[in-house]
Amino acid sequence: MSAPARAFTARHIQLLRALIAAAAALMITFSSDHSAPVGLAVFSGFVFVTALVQILAAWLVLPAGSRWSSILQAAFGLIAGMVSGIPMWRTDDLFFVVVVTWALFTGGIELLAGIRARRTADPLARDAITVGAFGILLAGALLLIPAGFLQEYTIDKAGTFVLSGIILGVGLFGGYAAIVAVFLGIAGLTPRRADAVADPAAVAGDDAPDTAQSATPTSAELGGDR
Repeated sequence: MSAPARAFTARHIQLLRALIAAAAALMITFSSDHSAPVGLAVFSGFVFVTALVQILAAWLVLPAGSRWSSILQAAFGLIAGMVSGIPMWRTDDLFFVVVVTWALFTGGIELLAGIRARRTADPLARDAITVGAFGILLAGALLLIPAGFLQEYTIDKAGTFVLSGIILGVGLFGGYAAIVAVFLGIAGLTPRRADAVADPAAVAGDDAPDTAQSATPTSAELGGDR
């Protein structure tokens, strides 16, 4: 007899993370203001709610030996969310420092957890490796933006505009959020065997031969021994 499937699985965690990332990407995409206050406001909400989902995952979904990565990511996400949530601290420098540090730390933790889970043939390991790599790539891309970057450009019949480093940084974060949303959305909607939790003892009992019956000699066998 197999155990009933869990009502809340890793697929639900992936879909929740995808929805949060999609909301962050949409807010940045449809905002004409890509300043540090706007970018940090969106980032603060994104990492804070994602941290709550990761706490939920550690509590309801992940086994005891695999909870460390979600707990560490959640703890750092809560700290990053609180720091970036203070309005008077929302400067260009803070945006790059907080987002780069958060992306490196959480991306590295998730990448390491995915590599370790891959050794145990965990079907979710590839998703963790990919999302972790996205975080490290985001940090690397932000580090490539020169400090104080300003570039004027002109569009015919529209005027002259200024492209700054913070505009690029906020745009990169929005792009990261969109990619994570699409990837985790697809991963969460893909059926996985891991969602159905079977009772190992029951499965072993079904597959094991009936030793008691096979060990009892039949009358024909007894007669043949005489």
